[in-house]
Order: sequence, then C-alpha cells, then structure tokens
Amino acid sequence: MENFLVAGLGNIGAEYSNTRHNMGFMVLDAWAKASNIVFRTARYGSVAEVSFKGRKLTLLKPSTYMNLSGKAVRYWMSELKIPIENLIVISDDLNLPFGTLRMRKNGSAGGHNGLANITELLGTQDYARVRVGIGNNFSRGGQIDFVLGELDDNELSLMPEICEKVISGIKAFVTVGPDRAMNSFNTRPKPAAVKAADLPEKEKSSVNTPENGQTPASDRE
Repeated sequence: MENFLVAGLGNIGAEYSNTRHNMGFMVLDAWAKASNIVFRTARYGSVAEVSFKGRKLTLLKPSTYMNLSGKAVRYWMSELKIPIENLIVISDDLNLPFGTLRMRKNGSAGGHNGLANITELLGTQDYARVRVGIGNNFSRGGQIDFVLGELDDNELSLMPEICEKVISGIKAFVTVGPDRAMNSFNTRPKPAAVKAADLPEKEKSSVNTPENGQTPASDRE
C-alpha cells in the first residue's frame, strides 16, 4: 500500500480554530469527520489515517504553530518513510480570492511562513501543495490581524464546499497523479453576477465591460 502524508497547516488552540490562517486544519477536520475517524495526539502534532483505493493517507495537523510547521512535517516524513513526491501540504493564501483553490507540484512559499519553514527544513520546494484562497481584504499594515481574524458568517457557510473540493482534489492526486488532478482541480470559480440595478448610476455603464471582467492581478499565474 502506497503511503502519503497530507499536512494541513494552522495554529493550535481554540482561539485560532475559525481563523483564516487555519484553512489546513479546517480541511483535515472536515475529512476526519466525513471518514468517521478521530485525530490522536502524537509527536509534533495530531494525526489520523484514512485509506482510499489502496492508498494510505496520514493526515497531520502540526502542533508546532505555523512558523515551525517544517519540524512536524520533516519528523513524520522520516517516521513514515514518505518520499517527497508523496507529501501534500494544505495552506491558506492571501494572493487568491476567497475560496479559489490551486494545486501545484512545487513552488515558492509565496510569503507564507509555514511553507517557508517546510521548505527550509526539507531543503527543497519540490513538494505538492494545495493553496486555499482567503483574499486580501485588509488595509495597509493589517495583514496579521486579517489572517488571524475569524471567518465571517458568509465565509463559514462556504467552508463545507471548499473542504469537499480540496479533499476530492487530494484523492485524485494520490490515485490518478498530480498532472491529471491539477487539470481538473485548478479551475477558476465563476464570479458572482453583478446587477446594474444594484450599482450607483455612474457605475452602471462599467458593468460587464472587458475592463471589468479582467482577471484580478492577485489571481494571475
């Protein structure tokens, strides 16, 4: 049976449970609930195991806090003898609109401290990651408060669907391979329709113009 390690990044403690920085924890908690399994406390984190089509996936929620996530990931990769190509990390991403998902086989940390620490301790950035967009709706200097802030009611209502998509994407990754999984996973969500009647008079003429429909710069690859 082929083994995989799925590390969902976040911060431990009830005060962080519904914060934007805990997207990785939220996905793994949803996966465990859907699979009727429970996490157990272990070295450097909480772990649980799920099986899917002949693959064993160890779900890891590091207890090291975000900035030292690499310590937990490196330990469990060694403990379970997981090759680098069978590691998948789930993280939040400020550079993607809320709910936008991206799967990559490798890449930079993109300013994410958890990914940066994993890359540093593993000595490579050639590991797969799933990025969950949280948006960047904050004023200058407000990044820390934003990422450590709680999801609003609308965002919380979307989390079950987001978690389900991430879980399905990772299941595809471990069965059909990363390339085919990315082809189906990396789709852009359709923007919500804007009704001209809901806009001030001076803005109505700009609705659905090419300029208005361009991809936001933060979501370009």
